[in-house]
Amino acid sequence: MKNALRHLCRPLLAPLEAGNEPYHYKPLSRKVLLFFGAVFTFLGLLAAWLIPADADPGYYFPVVVFTLAGLYGLIVGALGEDRAVAKIWGNK
Repeated sequence: MKNALRHLCRPLLAPLEAGNEPYHYKPLSRKVLLFFGAVFTFLGLLAAWLIPADADPGYYFPVVVFTLAGLYGLIVGALGEDRAVAKIWGNK
């Protein structure tokens, strides 16, 4: 199942997993990435739920940004290799 999801998310994961340069990976980095991904996704969905139906469309910009950032973090944290997680945190 994980391989099928990795293949589906390949356009997001491939740039982060590319390269031969050395990197420094800490297992805690993956846990923190998953935590913040979940928090950002939750905040985006909570904001979407709290916006009134007749609100200005501009209110949805933070919803989209927070939700997409959170989902990206969850995808990289759950499916990405150690190199991808290290690149997210800038560890080289």
